Amino acid sequence: MLDKVDMTEDPRRSTEFVEALAKGIAVIECFDAAHPDMTLSEIARRVGLSPAAARRSLITLSALGYVGSAGKRFFLKPKVMALGSGFYFAARIDELLLPELKQIVETHGDAASVAMLDGHDVIYVAHHSTQRARRAAAVVGARYPAHATSLGRVLLSGLPKAELERYFATVEPKALTSRTVIEKDALRRVISEVELQGYATTVDQLDYGITALAVPIRNSEGRVTAAINSSGYSGLVSPEQMVSDRLGDLRIAASRISAAAARTPALSTALNG
Repeated sequence: MLDKVDMTEDPRRSTEFVEALAKGIAVIECFDAAHPDMTLSEIARRVGLSPAAARRSLITLSALGYVGSAGKRFFLKPKVMALGSGFYFAARIDELLLPELKQIVETHGDAASVAMLDGHDVIYVAHHSTQRARRAAAVVGARYPAHATSLGRVLLSGLPKAELERYFATVEPKALTSRTVIEKDALRRVISEVELQGYATTVDQLDYGITALAVPIRNSEGRVTAAINSSGYSGLVSPEQMVSDRLGDLRIAASRISAAAARTPALSTALNG
């Protein structure tokens, strides 16, 4: 059994940090909807590797069945999905999180999600929706800038002061719509307000047409480890309506997820990062 890693220091500086593995994972992560297939030079540029290092990673990933190629272009293969499914099933997402999201959607319609913070982004770990229109996809595994989402703002509001300062020192918020808050002082005020009121609302921050409400999910020590939200179409539902109609149900769902995590080691570990 591995000893617990001391996370107070940067793990990348450890003599046990495997640089080659990190490069391989970075290669996998550089593919997305905007870059479904790329040449060797494009991959090297996106990951920040030399062409030779990128080539070694691609050869290894290809041999393991995670990457394929057609001519000079590389693409991910379905086997990559197994990397995420291990977490999904080990944490019992289907059994413990999805029923809560389905209940919210059955009651209020629209969509509901659970997400966690990863650096400057949120990662969706569970999602349920009745929506079919073309918009930012909140599928499991999707990641979006924390500053532009209700989930992200709740998660940022729960960070210890030092971690929040580190976030603001390193993030460069990007405008995803004309309404996205990107000025850091304004964003700080938003996060402070979220911390005080215990929830976050957003309108057209991530994409036009998305209004959302999120609340924190806390561990047994009271620390914010995840967030749950409900989202709908801007124009059809206002943030005030969401708070009035959905806040209570979201808080109940968050409480039940916290209780389930306390009884389920795999989910507890997952939600604690």
